Amino acid sequence: MAIRVGHSADPDDAFMFWAIDAGRVDTRGLELEQVVSDIQSLNEWALEGRLEVTALSMGAYASVADRYLLLPHGASMGFGYGPIVVARRELALDELRELEIVSPGRLTTAELVLRLVLGGEPSLRELPFDRILDEVGSGRAEAGLLIHEGQLTYAAAGLRKVLDLGEWWQAETGLPLPLGVNAARRDLGDRLPDVSAVLSEAIRVGLEERGEALAYAQRYGRGIDTETTDRFVEMYVNELTCDYGEVGRRAVDELLRRSGSGVTAEYV
Repeated sequence: MAIRVGHSADPDDAFMFWAIDAGRVDTRGLELEQVVSDIQSLNEWALEGRLEVTALSMGAYASVADRYLLLPHGASMGFGYGPIVVARRELALDELRELEIVSPGRLTTAELVLRLVLGGEPSLRELPFDRILDEVGSGRAEAGLLIHEGQLTYAAAGLRKVLDLGEWWQAETGLPLPLGVNAARRDLGDRLPDVSAVLSEAIRVGLEERGEALAYAQRYGRGIDTETTDRFVEMYVNELTCDYGEVGRRAVDELLRRSGSGVTAEYV
């Protein structure tokens, strides 16, 4: 059975897919085709149900829950850290509420949580995530919301962190912040358990063969060095990635509740 598996073009997602690409797991008769794109595109494709299995932002899940079930693994959760807002100067929260902030997309978890922090209707302008650092550094924007490896490289661009959404979330809830998740289309029916088992095994094998998986993930590092890639993968491929567990599911439930979506998480 042919199944397209979408993941974002960043090291932690690539790390989790390495074992499948390398033929290190039993695919249970599934023909898995890797589809790589930016997270905002994956979110938009999920609205159409384009891919059978896909990474997507937890912030987009409520909009696609009628088509997709959450896989109980593969999530990127930050415990006390997460997307950050950066600027060229220190900014207080009240100042941020008055400024235009460039954002990686309306469906991203980062934008959802930023809206929760700021309240009201903040001024947000969408821009591809990999252009936000330059947009702020050049002065074309006063502040920017960073995801992916930008969370680790902003200082080298002469910027400073003015808000960490993961820190805010932990202070508010005591829970990790669920950022990216993996989901499978409901119409896979009786193959859903096999899909879940294969992807779960791929994560486990990647962690066991970390050196090889990291070398593969480095291809998606967009110029960052191997040390930064290692740090980034360590942040977002951890025990909660292997299985949400009780605390991860509570975090998902809390984010859905605060979003006001009225959606309940359903898992494979």
